[in-house]
Amino acid sequence: MRKGAPVPSLRRWEAGFAAAGADPILRPMQDDLTRLGLLDEEDIVLDEAALSLALLDHPDTDPQPYRDLLDAVAARLDAVGGEATTAWERADALARVLGEEFGFVGDRDSYDDPANADLIRVIDRRLGLPISLSILYVAAARRLGWTANVLDVPGHVLVLVGEDVAPVIVDPFRGGVAVGRDQLGAMLAAMGGGPVAAVRHVAAMPNRAILVRLLLNQATRAEQAGKGRRALTLYARMTAMAPGYGHAWWERARLELIDGDVAAARNSLAAMLEITREPDLRQQVVDMLDALVAT
Repeated sequence: MRKGAPVPSLRRWEAGFAAAGADPILRPMQDDLTRLGLLDEEDIVLDEAALSLALLDHPDTDPQPYRDLLDAVAARLDAVGGEATTAWERADALARVLGEEFGFVGDRDSYDDPANADLIRVIDRRLGLPISLSILYVAAARRLGWTANVLDVPGHVLVLVGEDVAPVIVDPFRGGVAVGRDQLGAMLAAMGGGPVAAVRHVAAMPNRAILVRLLLNQATRAEQAGKGRRALTLYARMTAMAPGYGHAWWERARLELIDGDVAAARNSLAAMLEITREPDLRQQVVDMLDALVAT
């Protein structure tokens, strides 16, 4: 965890796992999840972390073939683009290897399928969401020592390849096609507020935020499908992996209340209070805690 970042205590995380119905059989993988929450931001390896998250839902799956596939992607990328020096050359190599040779593209036909945010199923099907595909692109690039980041664009996720001087933006959902300035401007303007206002909301995502986004896609779809317990499990994973992410604690508490577990909801809200510095939000959490104590 970054130095100075306020986070809830490890004991609170473990209590939260118990409240969310942690299965003792899966405990070794849950321990891995807690360790992921303790890693410094720069020590998180995106594809390995995303694979660990997926394994929580596939306890009987041998992870080695998937690790081998990730290694094969990196090896092929090195063979194709190892001599590349410019961002354009590296972006082209990423698109050729991941988009063309390995066939990773966006799932347009069943976009909301939970499998699209599960890295094991993404690798199996060669289909995914923008966030899961972006993880594969960025992780492969970083394995070669290239600079690459997931770019948070309103309504979408892209990949930024290269340094600040002359970077290239690509869209993994469309097979790694390059996104020019005019295309990006149109994409941002379409989200409302005009291109100038929208640009302020475009930023490279930290590693932990990327993984939260991956789980959040699954959680929102689970709740939309009426699977509240599944959504609660996913928010519990978020709070273990990214304990400084307040929204996950709030959503977890909400679902715990729906599930009738007031004690667990209080625990989650107390954890959120520890990391919340914005006065109005702190007051909202305090008011909710007071209301729960009164019930």
